[in-house]
Amino acid sequence: MKIKYHKKFEKQFKKLSEKTKEKTIEVIKLFISDPNNKKLLNHALKGALEGKRAISINIDLRIIFEEFDNYTFIIFLDLGTHDRVYK
Repeated sequence: MKIKYHKKFEKQFKKLSEKTKEKTIEVIKLFISDPNNKKLLNHALKGALEGKRAISINIDLRIIFEEFDNYTFIIFLDLGTHDRVYK
């Protein structure tokens, strides 16, 4: 799996607390080893974000991404609270 980080994702990641950055990295590692792990709550999005997917870092924090070729290439597009990323 090859992962590219969009500038918007990188900008939001820098704003996180150190503890949340560590949790986010743990979630990304889990995603790399098993993108369909139930803990990630990986799901397709609808509406304006149709064609994209989301995984959960915690109860409110999400990573929005695009997946290509059965998870061989991933672009992490955005990172933020549920209300912010789903606007």
